[in-house]
Amino acid sequence: MNEYIYYNPTRLVFGKNQIKTLKDELGRYGKKVLVVYGGGSIKRNGLYDEVMNELNKMGMEVSELSGVEPNPRLTTVKRGVDLCKENNIECLLAVGGGSVIDCTKAIAAGAKYDGDVWDLITLKAQPQEALPFGTVLTLAATGSEMNSGSVITNWETQEKYGWGSPLVFPKFSILDPTYTFSVPKDQTIYGIVDMMSHVLEQYFHNAENTPLQDRFAESILLTVMETAPKLLEDLENYELRETILYNGTMALNGTLQMGLRGDWGSHNIEHAVSAVYDIPHAGGLAILFPNWMRHNVDTNVDRFKQLAVRVFGVETEGKSDKEAALEGIDRLSAFWTSLGAPNALADYDIDSSKLDLIADKAMARGEFGNFSKQNKEDVLNILKMSL
Repeated sequence: MNEYIYYNPTRLVFGKNQIKTLKDELGRYGKKVLVVYGGGSIKRNGLYDEVMNELNKMGMEVSELSGVEPNPRLTTVKRGVDLCKENNIECLLAVGGGSVIDCTKAIAAGAKYDGDVWDLITLKAQPQEALPFGTVLTLAATGSEMNSGSVITNWETQEKYGWGSPLVFPKFSILDPTYTFSVPKDQTIYGIVDMMSHVLEQYFHNAENTPLQDRFAESILLTVMETAPKLLEDLENYELRETILYNGTMALNGTLQMGLRGDWGSHNIEHAVSAVYDIPHAGGLAILFPNWMRHNVDTNVDRFKQLAVRVFGVETEGKSDKEAALEGIDRLSAFWTSLGAPNALADYDIDSSKLDLIADKAMARGEFGNFSKQNKEDVLNILKMSL
């Protein structure tokens, strides 16, 4: 293992009716709150009224920012920053999925920064402070409810970057599985792909002696694969929603990366694709990740084989290590396809006309990937394989 320091200050409040804890969790941070949410689903399913009722009982002075996009945009972040400064906001509450939480993280940092918040996202500056915030999660997917990472899109320049800071860990996150009952089937599928991708990004690393980390990762993948098909047939099943919600959080709260550094190359390529085409993040990952794996299988064929055998049940008799590894990759792609995820860029009407532009955007910060370094030629090859 590599040397490491583990830090995660987020209070996780999990289970039915835990919105009742909002008074204690949020109340300690002030009276002026900005509530951040997306396109209106929380109003349709009643969660908005439930949250506002709690805030009213607390005597909170509430401002609102609605309309956060699935790929949260810089323009929306800036609207939130302006609202914070105009209304002397003391704390924030994100009510929604990972996109809403990512946007809230950027607002929290931007509200305490004198310059352009894009400086923080492009790593030209580091936040020195941030407003405190909590979350009420409505979608099992990104793990943003218990980490310090965020992804923001600048649609005007077609740039999409991940960034983070220890200052933007949520102070608390309320996870009630019933709040995910109304998530439609397609969004549920995307969430499943997203959390599995997060596990896989961390599975591909170059650290030695990580047997427990490997087993942690494999157990999440196996649990999600066992649960997902059942959930898609019974979207309001509490136990299944509960299991998927917990797995999504554990996939990216820092537990799996203790002592290692995951790759994250597939995410970088997908960010470039969705910066140009604005496709669903997890849809892009379902297409790109298996092809990243095929392209990089020779980097450490034993690790790919281990995944194939332990998670996908590939039999090795009569097969070379690479053949077994490739069969595991095929089974991953087939599983995602069986759920209803896309498996080619053509599913989003993406052709070869802008591959060079996408590759250039993926290379904006130079070669990338901690398990296997990718250059522009690598990116183009993966994109072509994904058409």
